[in-house]
Amino acid sequence: MTPVLYYLPPSPPCRSVLLLAKMIGVELELKALNVMEGEQLKPDFVELNPQHCIPTLDDHGLVLWESRVILAYLVSAYGKDENLYPKDFRSRAIVDQRLHFDLGTLYQRVVDYYFPTIQLGAHLDQTKKAKLAEALGWFEAMLKQYQWSAANHFTIADIALCVTVSQIEAFQFDLHPYPRVRAWLQKCKDELQGHGYKEINETGAETLAGLFRSKLKQ
Repeated sequence: MTPVLYYLPPSPPCRSVLLLAKMIGVELELKALNVMEGEQLKPDFVELNPQHCIPTLDDHGLVLWESRVILAYLVSAYGKDENLYPKDFRSRAIVDQRLHFDLGTLYQRVVDYYFPTIQLGAHLDQTKKAKLAEALGWFEAMLKQYQWSAANHFTIADIALCVTVSQIEAFQFDLHPYPRVRAWLQKCKDELQGHGYKEINETGAETLAGLFRSKLKQ
């Protein structure tokens, strides 16, 4: 049996898992959930994941959610390249810090700014835009330290952050004030190009951005 991934194709956290799986060559049984129709609330899925969120991974009874945890697990269980998630605890701590920054700060501010419009058709909040710009400024400063986001080589932190920043780009947020972020993002795109970047991430980002633009016009 292959690991089962419950997912939604345009979802940024789901896209990061799909990109990593492609990169490390792990086959996943994909089960798409239509969240608009509430499929994630069906009793069998709630039994599997009481938080009923996606992505959710079921690897022979080990059930995980939160995409960044899934990234770390898949590399640890199936990856052959230690660089993606270093075993050295000091190096791994930097990767973990960047993953937590993505989850709790950068991606969270993307959700805070854009998703009320996507989900409810709400007007954009300029205060939340400023908070997102602030987080991008912090990331710009972080990129002074290493060639990539968390090390001098590509890691799973780059995958998670690349999906977030490429979604910001697809939303047409002005990235001009962040030259390091723009240069790093292009490196990530080049790195992931042979691992389904266009069909997995670019397509998903444009789908979500298209939905945002359609709600913005209403």
